[in-house]
Amino acid sequence: MNILGVSCYFHDASATLVRDGAIVAAAEEERFTRKKHDSRLPEEAIRYCLREGGLDMGQVDAVCFYEKPLRKLERLLATGRARRGDAATARQLSLFLHERLFMERVLADRLGYAGPVRYCDHHLSHAACAYFTSPFDSAALMTVDAVGEWASTAQFVARGNTIRRLREIRYPHSLGMLYSAVTGFLGFKVNNDEYKVMGLASYGRPTYADRLERVFRQGPDGSFRLNLDFFSFTHDTRRMHSERFAELFGPPRTPDGPLEQRHMDIAASVQALTERTMVALAASLHEVSGGMQALCLAGGLALNCVANTRVLRQSPFSALHVPPAAADGGGSMGAALYCYWHGRDEARPREPHNPLLGPAYDEQDMQAALHAAGLPFRRLDDETLFRRTAELIARDQIVGWFQGRMEFGPRALGNRSILANATNAAMKDIINARIKFREDFRPFAPAVLEERAAQWFDLDGPSPYMLLAPQVLPGQGARIPAVTHCDNSARVQTVRAADNPRLHRLIAAFEALSGVPVVMNTSFNVRGEPIVCSPQDACNCFLKTDLDFLVMGNFLVDKGF
Repeated sequence: MNILGVSCYFHDASATLVRDGAIVAAAEEERFTRKKHDSRLPEEAIRYCLREGGLDMGQVDAVCFYEKPLRKLERLLATGRARRGDAATARQLSLFLHERLFMERVLADRLGYAGPVRYCDHHLSHAACAYFTSPFDSAALMTVDAVGEWASTAQFVARGNTIRRLREIRYPHSLGMLYSAVTGFLGFKVNNDEYKVMGLASYGRPTYADRLERVFRQGPDGSFRLNLDFFSFTHDTRRMHSERFAELFGPPRTPDGPLEQRHMDIAASVQALTERTMVALAASLHEVSGGMQALCLAGGLALNCVANTRVLRQSPFSALHVPPAAADGGGSMGAALYCYWHGRDEARPREPHNPLLGPAYDEQDMQAALHAAGLPFRRLDDETLFRRTAELIARDQIVGWFQGRMEFGPRALGNRSILANATNAAMKDIINARIKFREDFRPFAPAVLEERAAQWFDLDGPSPYMLLAPQVLPGQGARIPAVTHCDNSARVQTVRAADNPRLHRLIAAFEALSGVPVVMNTSFNVRGEPIVCSPQDACNCFLKTDLDFLVMGNFLVDKGF
């Protein structure tokens, strides 16, 4: 049975193909169109999934959409947003009237699909993505984001292949909306830069916590309400905070304005509130779930690796799973998995979820791209390639690393990555100045051999998707300063040989040279662009940045040949 999941029309459109319960392919539309956070119908991602599965649209048994458009339109009408005359609201209404409410017609017209279309609730799609990619046969599930149809937070229990909703918190009361409002207030882009607030928070102190209590009120069971006097998102698309918010916290920062200690302290305050709220919600869920030991998290807030770490450390749950595509991009995966698995009376596989689900390219594709770009290259055997690349990294050379299938989700996990020497304290600033052109307060991630991780980080288990931020162990931060944040934390990726053998072999070769089983891993892109997908994308990024080397498959490329 072939199920195609689709997520689109808000941000991070994607498609996922599930065949007989197994994920065959998944990709975000932005990787093909090169438009960051592309929200349009993911036609290119769908075509890729079909190619990977050897199918045409006539062989798809069902398409499952990641939310229920009628219920979302109901919210817009009920809250009065549909009556506003601003351009953003007009665009949303146009999408509803011409596409969202008529997915059957849109899929038929654009892709020739004539089969059934099913609709999965937004938060249920998140929950299914988390649970059906987990190793658990029962778990409590929690999804936290800005808003779906009506819910902003939802809690579930799952046993076998059945997911049951327990309770929810509804719009306009939303932890995600609060976090996004602060993101905009601090001069960053809403629905894009929330992770910057998390990074900035480490440089501040939560001195505004008492003021936030006037904005955000939490009950003993973790539930919460916003004081809507401090927000304008219910009636104004131009900004999310109201004048009262600015009166309470001071003037908002402009996007190009200087970062002051006040901004860092506001970031620290909302981050601390987020962590405390997530822990309280998880503790309450543990109680109402009957004491389940495993927790699955999803939704945009589940990309907050610092909050995830607090939940794992301080909630009553003993095991945690967060899928790599935890936000809306993963909605297509959750919808497809739910469509196949929910209520099905058969055993579900329990092997670790591998996010390498995007396109791969053969050597002919790579050679064609390198020739077209005018780049000289040489082919090395595996042993020579890993040793030579490890030597380059040890000599502080910065390497674009392009291998195998592309990752699904917002993190580069070793197949579309830029790799560098984590032992060089200056490397963070070097990469920022030469390649990434991003804010200096944002940390870079360590990729560590899974079997060595507990010797370097305060980790009790794997962290394969960069969704935990444990402390670096005493004495080790000085050895890997380029990936140790100012608060001594690190957004760790553990690398298992079975999941990514080539990256594992490279890090092992680097350890043999340096004694350190850790390299710096950041996404293979420049600021404002999606992560590279194809060999052509990799060549373009290599040529317009100050990368020293490109390793594409077994080809080593050096601009100075």
